[in-house]
Amino acid sequence: MTNTDLFAPCTFNGLPLKNRIVMSPLTRARADMEGNAGALQAEYYAQRASAGLLITEATAVLPEGRGGPFLPGLWDERHVAAWRLTTEAVHAKGGRIFCQLWHAGRLSHSSLHPKGQPPVAPSPYRQKGKVVGANGLADYEEARELRLDELPGVVDAFRQAARRAREAGFDGVEVHGAHSYLLDSFLRDMTNRRTDAYGGTIENRARLLLEVMAAVAQVWDPERTAVRLSPIGHAYDAWDSDPESLFTHVVEQLNALRIGWLDLVEGDTGVSRDAEPSFDLGKLRRLFKGALIANNLYDLELAVQARRTDAADLIAFGRPFIGNPDLVERLQAGAPLVEADRRTYYSGGEKGYIDFPPMSREDAAAG
Repeated sequence: MTNTDLFAPCTFNGLPLKNRIVMSPLTRARADMEGNAGALQAEYYAQRASAGLLITEATAVLPEGRGGPFLPGLWDERHVAAWRLTTEAVHAKGGRIFCQLWHAGRLSHSSLHPKGQPPVAPSPYRQKGKVVGANGLADYEEARELRLDELPGVVDAFRQAARRAREAGFDGVEVHGAHSYLLDSFLRDMTNRRTDAYGGTIENRARLLLEVMAAVAQVWDPERTAVRLSPIGHAYDAWDSDPESLFTHVVEQLNALRIGWLDLVEGDTGVSRDAEPSFDLGKLRRLFKGALIANNLYDLELAVQARRTDAADLIAFGRPFIGNPDLVERLQAGAPLVEADRRTYYSGGEKGYIDFPPMSREDAAAG
């Protein structure tokens, strides 16, 4: 395919990339129960290092910030060496990798917490449905409201995790500010009913996210700091009554902080590219001064069109990377894609994780 720059080398914020394709964060639940990544993760990410940029699965900044068991962390110094296996393996293949920093907030469970404490949120809230706890499926629990004096600790947890990510050899970090996890739940007026300096007005609801971004950017420099946002997404049934005003303000403040990367989820992640209430997300593209990553249900045709119209600087692919570690090569050749067995997404072990064969000559010729 020659009529697109999707596969051409590029440079953003001083970081040279092989191409404009990003591997989106994909939770795979292959860490141990203490949050340690290991050799298995190193092989998994290295296999996919032909992407211009890899972004890791959500990595908890606190043990009580995990949204399930066997998910990786960066809340402890011991996690640094564990993640260094991955960064060294990716760099050996000429790849670039960011670590996504995350706090699940109310979408966690007390069985995963060191002292069995309840999950936390901007306001008391009980999510409908089930969560995977330490002992299997469980009902979501009533989340307690974070006290004002606890919020600096949340900011510092992101700061310290960002420091550890730097020590582990990552090329940058992405703060998870989407999908109704803790920072996103502070943004939205459905989940944030506070009446103090972190609730009420748009400026107040955006305060915690922006404090986190400022803290992380002090560790990494803004040029290597990213944020994921889902302005019109309704993950876990959450919404905001005026997303255009809210996220316009957020992006304006990201610019003031000189944040280098915006990972913009268009619609409901993994579900639909549309959602209501909605607005023209192109407004955020035009407003943001850094590199914009377009994300959610992209295929090759959509990706090529997005680059032709300059709708985004880079294009993220998610689930296709699971069964196709050589996704970039397959897309460029027009080869068929492997559909991974969803039963192996979170099943642990090598099966459905690092055992996919590379593209055959027959597949390459079929394109």
